[in-house]
Amino acid sequence: MDNTKTTELESVVIRFSGDSGDGMQLTGTLFSNLSAILGNEISTFPDFPAEIRAPQGTLGGVSGFQVNLGAAKIYTPGDDADVLVAMNPAALKVNAKGIRKGGVLIFDEDSFQKPDFEKAGFKTENPFEELGLSETVQLIPAALSTLTQASLEGMGFDNKTVLRSKNMFALGLICWLFNRPVDQAIHFLEKKFSKKPSILEANIKVLTDGFNYGNNLHLSISTFTVDKSTELVKGRYTSVNGNKATSWGLIAAAEKAGLELFLGSYPITPASDIMHELALRKGLGVKVVQAEDEIAGITTALGASFAGALAATSTSGPGLALKSEAIGLAVMSELPIVVIDVMRGGPSTGLPTKTEQTDLLQALYGRNGESPVVVIAASTPADCFNYAFMAAKIALEHMTPVILLSDTYIGNGTSLWKLPRIAELPEITPNYPKPGMEGIKVTARDEKTKVRYWSIPGTKGFEHRNGGLEKDYVTGAISTNPENHQKMVETRQAKVDYISNIIPELKIEGNETADLLVLSWGSTHGHMMTSVNAVNKQGKKVALAHFNYINPLPKNTAEVIKKYKKVMVCELNNGQFATYLRSKVPGEYLQYNKVEGQPFTVAELENAFLKEL
Repeated sequence: MDNTKTTELESVVIRFSGDSGDGMQLTGTLFSNLSAILGNEISTFPDFPAEIRAPQGTLGGVSGFQVNLGAAKIYTPGDDADVLVAMNPAALKVNAKGIRKGGVLIFDEDSFQKPDFEKAGFKTENPFEELGLSETVQLIPAALSTLTQASLEGMGFDNKTVLRSKNMFALGLICWLFNRPVDQAIHFLEKKFSKKPSILEANIKVLTDGFNYGNNLHLSISTFTVDKSTELVKGRYTSVNGNKATSWGLIAAAEKAGLELFLGSYPITPASDIMHELALRKGLGVKVVQAEDEIAGITTALGASFAGALAATSTSGPGLALKSEAIGLAVMSELPIVVIDVMRGGPSTGLPTKTEQTDLLQALYGRNGESPVVVIAASTPADCFNYAFMAAKIALEHMTPVILLSDTYIGNGTSLWKLPRIAELPEITPNYPKPGMEGIKVTARDEKTKVRYWSIPGTKGFEHRNGGLEKDYVTGAISTNPENHQKMVETRQAKVDYISNIIPELKIEGNETADLLVLSWGSTHGHMMTSVNAVNKQGKKVALAHFNYINPLPKNTAEVIKKYKKVMVCELNNGQFATYLRSKVPGEYLQYNKVEGQPFTVAELENAFLKEL
């Protein structure tokens, strides 16, 4: 008789953790995609080492994937896990502090042997007691390795190949624990392994056996359900990561502008997926050049822009540094280009797979001369689509380079995304010369917006030369005149400043009547919003103003900031946005900073806000 009860949850945080070769990223991705299909809000955080393969079973080789799914709006992947799947003792040790009291720990008991404890640095042969978990979490041992071997017995696979499928047994267990149907997971596997039928057959069998194992043995005192989100408006939804959403945002912008999309780029973690995704879209007219280095990547894009394409380049912090001279050329030549920086830990090659917000000042000022560019930042994996689209729109309509800041957290992480209709997206109208303007100079511009006209080479009547030397304001000829240079510097700045008239004003979230206003930008919005809501529910008062448009700032920025007695800037660096704000809106700014290669936690932000209150 089945005495297992079913518990209904508002939300749940699940973390998959094991060696880099244990397939934790695939397992987590499949489960989060399955949850999105079933109508749950989701937010995920893949966290993996930079090493291709650290020694098996060691702390340095632990790879994890965390997903938070719920029936209401989900802003973050969560702090502590309600359920941890640990494939070995090293995974348990790395994640022990992140298991909620009363949570569930599923572990591969085949991999919890004396040699495994030694590799992970345990002093005893009882890691649960050593970590203080024996009395605080529900332990569910499962011989994942042995059970997977039994599942695939007689199918002709060698032992190494068999053990690669044990992550699917774990996924089957989790599907059982949360009453998820495995047929959708099978659908995802069919797409992934369509060209490897024997591997597909093995994974489907192990997945199904894992589900049945949990169901038949009633391994937990309760299974769980998470209802569909009640806050979703009607539409088609999918799970999307930030890099893919960025790619699609550029494709949509090219379609809306009636232009070909060109990406000139060079592989770099964690931005390479943008190039990979766009390279698959030749059928949509996308052209991708994998250049020999970062400089060639952006200069090929500049050539495409000069020729009249929507041009983009993608990189991370070290690559942005290498592209700085060419970004200055784009400023001087006043050509539209989108530069995508998926930020990672630095300096130099730093922490290639970890997240930071440490490229802000480089994006704002990292060029020689007075070289203003538009800087915007996405907040979630899903809204990378919107901000990539807007980056392209601003670049094309205002003839300027636009730097779009994403980061590892949202670039690799996923969230639920409502597929937009192209017809409902804003129009994009490049600033082409009007009929009757034949013979205009390269520097001719709209005197209100200071935007120069985009004269496409080869168009009769609009022939011109362009380059990196200063130009005469009237004729477009090379000029070293001091007064002219002053005027051109002011004009290029005024062009960027004018954009504040067409971007949204800063809005206040949380409690507008609070004494404490917290400020954030980019990918920290979810953690900030969750923390602000939690503090306000405790009867305290906190307001939040979050920035996506950074240069120029929204027009009402000073008005908003000066309403509050205390202002705290929270960011994943040592105070770059706070420094920038002090130059634009002078005043006293408190700071809360973190530079650990990890996102904020909700708990630490709550504590910081309560301390000031």
